[in-house]
Amino acid sequence: MMNEEIRKTVDIDKILFNKMGAKAKYVPRFLVSGLKHLVHEDEVNQFLWESRSLAGTEWLEACVHYLDMNLQIEGLDNLPDKDDGKLYIFVSNHPLGGADGVALGSLIGKHYDGKFRYLVNDLLLYLPGLKPVSIGINKTGKESRNFPLMVEAGFQSDNHMLMFPAGLCSRKIKGQIHDIAWTKTFVSKSIEYHRDVVPIHFEGHNSKFFYCFANICKMLHFKFNFAMLLLVNEMYKNRHQSFRISIGKSIPWETFDKTKTLKDWSRWVEDKVYEL
Repeated sequence: MMNEEIRKTVDIDKILFNKMGAKAKYVPRFLVSGLKHLVHEDEVNQFLWESRSLAGTEWLEACVHYLDMNLQIEGLDNLPDKDDGKLYIFVSNHPLGGADGVALGSLIGKHYDGKFRYLVNDLLLYLPGLKPVSIGINKTGKESRNFPLMVEAGFQSDNHMLMFPAGLCSRKIKGQIHDIAWTKTFVSKSIEYHRDVVPIHFEGHNSKFFYCFANICKMLHFKFNFAMLLLVNEMYKNRHQSFRISIGKSIPWETFDKTKTLKDWSRWVEDKVYEL
């Protein structure tokens, strides 16, 4: 008989307790039940159980198959040769907030024999198959002081880095689906570690409800990213869809000279991505 404790990898009750401590017991049960439904707790756990023997790239490929994603890749020959002796930073827009990360991870992981790492929200570390290729980001919790050291360790390793410089998935801005402003970290690390940057554009979008909800949260100045709670549901809505991935030519790290600020160079690369 299946062990329930092992099968239930994603446990909303435990996650709330880990994030809130004793205060978690004050969260109304109907809200907890609603959250479990929203994140498809049973469906996700079923998939995690069935794929429990997989990790890293193999697990990501299983996710792509599970989500029935049809990936139309343009510019595949722009991916640098895996044996050229160099390490790269792959940067992409982040329109979906979930499935796009899975798809790009499977693509990069397969091409480079699993030698890559994501910078991801620490909540995703609850996914055992993803953890081996992830560096968890928790800028507000107890581990926030370790964040810079973890990032440095990633860039000092012999792994390629896959980053979504916006940090959050895209929003609807002036009627267009677009990332919020990109951070400059990938530019500074490109210079510091002599890693060329490979721009990637992922074409896709979430539901109208998601963008409306995200904009309302922004207007109300919520500190917590409540829109993030909708992303698993959005991922299920995007099952059986086709997505176009465009890969641009690598940008030499020497490009980022002092003619622009790091922030301006970040914006320049972002523009290059959206031109793909």
